[in-house]
Amino acid sequence: MSYIPGTLEGMTDTPARLLTLLSLLQTPREWPGRELAERLGVSPRTIRRDVERLRDLGYPVQATMGSDGGYRLAAGAALPPLVLDDEEAVAIAVGLRAGAGHAVEGIEEASVRALAKLEQVLPSRLRHRVSALQAATVPLTGGDGATVDPHTLTAMASAATGRERLRFAYRKGDGTQTKRLVEPHRLISTGRRWYLVAFDVDRGDWRTFRVDRVSEPFATGARFTPRELPAADAAEFLKRSLARLQPTYRLVAEFDAPAALVASRLPSWLGAPEPVDEDSCRLDVLTSDSIEWVAFRLALVDCEFTVREPAVLVEHLRKLGARIGRAADGTHFSAKR
Repeated sequence: MSYIPGTLEGMTDTPARLLTLLSLLQTPREWPGRELAERLGVSPRTIRRDVERLRDLGYPVQATMGSDGGYRLAAGAALPPLVLDDEEAVAIAVGLRAGAGHAVEGIEEASVRALAKLEQVLPSRLRHRVSALQAATVPLTGGDGATVDPHTLTAMASAATGRERLRFAYRKGDGTQTKRLVEPHRLISTGRRWYLVAFDVDRGDWRTFRVDRVSEPFATGARFTPRELPAADAAEFLKRSLARLQPTYRLVAEFDAPAALVASRLPSWLGAPEPVDEDSCRLDVLTSDSIEWVAFRLALVDCEFTVREPAVLVEHLRKLGARIGRAADGTHFSAKR
């Protein structure tokens, strides 16, 4: 990540000039060579040499000939380093923090890793602006309101990536406050909550921690050698942990849609449907998610479906359907008048 000032005149510092040139080329337009030369206060010949330097560094700079020709940065086979000015860096950091602060399905761990990298190189003046904007923003949350502090997520992501032991305060389900020293393995988003899978040093065993119950994270600086996780991967370990902590029930549902379509509209942690034929499929899994949440996710598939088990989910859907029907035709309020 690099930061540049606004317009620089007569730049003699080649690295700074290259960064400024790269920033201009990363805007979605074509720059005539003479205009670039005027912006940077150098000759068109220097611009041509600088363009060749950028190409040698892996930036796919395209050139077109003629009076209307110029330079532009094309899409390459790999993502090269981006050059951002202050406003762009703040905008991206605020967006990532807003998304990471709530377990939004789809962005998950990648957004947290990106946020951790960005905040690591942000100058202090920009960190202050990001924090001020975040504090002034009131999010519209849903579910059980299990939001997390983006700083906590980035501290955990950085410690896991750097294989560094982490200390934090943890509030258990009964409200008891404890201090933990862990070797962080992986952050996981379930779509509603963030969890940390880590080896608890004091307890000598693997644990999962709800990130919304974590406070005061502190990287100790002590490195550790990764241990073997007692599961195929972190997601499987989390699933087992949650199953031990919460009552599990069997979910059986049939859909009038192809299995691939249903799978694309269901969260992966809920399980994968099995095809019955080309136009229908069946979901038969064990889950510990709430009845209300499962009903909501099934409805979002947006196709005809039938729930066979459990009976409590069938009853909940029946009552929910009747309530939605009254809301649609206005019979509830008509009966009260």
